[in-house]
Amino acid sequence: MTEPEVLNGRRARAARNDGAILAAARDVFVADPDAPIGAVARAAGVGISALYRRYPSKEALLATLCLDGLRQFVGVAEAAGVVADPWEAFVTFLRGVVEADVHSLTVYLAGRFPTTPEHRDVAAQARERADGILHRAQQAGAVRADLESTDLPMIYEQLAAIRLGTPDQIRDLRRRYLDIHLAGLRAAATSFGSLTGTAPTGAARWYRPT
Repeated sequence: MTEPEVLNGRRARAARNDGAILAAARDVFVADPDAPIGAVARAAGVGISALYRRYPSKEALLATLCLDGLRQFVGVAEAAGVVADPWEAFVTFLRGVVEADVHSLTVYLAGRFPTTPEHRDVAAQARERADGILHRAQQAGAVRADLESTDLPMIYEQLAAIRLGTPDQIRDLRRRYLDIHLAGLRAAATSFGSLTGTAPTGAARWYRPT
């Protein structure tokens, strides 16, 4: 085997290990945010030294995990943004976010690691794309005008909290209750009255407690 082939083999193995680590970390930390990093190594089937070579601390692993979640959110928004019909684009976006379950990371892991400029940049991209989809649907008269963009993460988090039964049952329940939310988000739903209370502001959930 030539030296380039050896290097390519090592890179491929490292990429597989990294993917296994991140998938295991998501499962482990969403189930128990206080779990030790060694639990991730065991779930991923890699040695603890291999994990530490890639992620020197639990905080570093959490930071990467949540950055990947933000990038996945952006990808969902970009895919929905090309849908021509504003309502269908909005529905596609919400369903994609819920299916990806990126907000389980927000619910369970926010505030457990220091955010970086890269986190903030990708989060800004996520907000910009999400706001664009919502505003286009509102301008088309498809989504109620009193819905604020900061209301949507609260809906995602409510659905992420559904963890009843098997993975398939959880997926079906989340789809069911998203359909109920969507019925209330249509512009026609304002005939039953305006929204009460005030939408949240900012991204306080991501600030580390002092």
